[in-house]
Amino acid sequence: MDAGLAALLGAAVGSLATIGAAMVTGRATARSQFRQSRRQHRRDAYVNYLDALHNRDVAMDAVLDALRPETPDLRDVDEKVHRFVALARNVHRAVEVVSLEGPPSIVEAADRVAHTSGDLSTVMRRMVKDAHSGDSSRKAEDTALAAEREHALYQAVKGFRTAAGDVLGRTN
Repeated sequence: MDAGLAALLGAAVGSLATIGAAMVTGRATARSQFRQSRRQHRRDAYVNYLDALHNRDVAMDAVLDALRPETPDLRDVDEKVHRFVALARNVHRAVEVVSLEGPPSIVEAADRVAHTSGDLSTVMRRMVKDAHSGDSSRKAEDTALAAEREHALYQAVKGFRTAAGDVLGRTN
């Protein structure tokens, strides 16, 4: 084989190796960028959900506080309930994005939050209804039940934060 042909074959093999390496590197870079993009979308969804939950829970606390007096100011209670309902809608919108971004462990954690939140909301709505009707016979019992359910909700949200950290690859 003459030197020119050998050089040409060497250059061709070198070119193919370079192209192959570039393809492998390109695919690895694309996969890495996709993973980072997916992680960022999930992170944004989880943060928005937690923010919406926080705002809604502050509004729920305001309703429960407004119900504490022996004779609550019903107009104030109703205004706070109205704000709570508006913020609850934000939670529902945020959890839809969380559900789309997945994975199943996050959806399950969000479902636990929704369930415990619904339990607390049921007590709150009953307390509002009783305040409007002037019935205070269950007030002490419902106040204690609301406190229990607030704690359960706190635990469910804490579980969601843990699941989110696991999905996002918490490093601590």
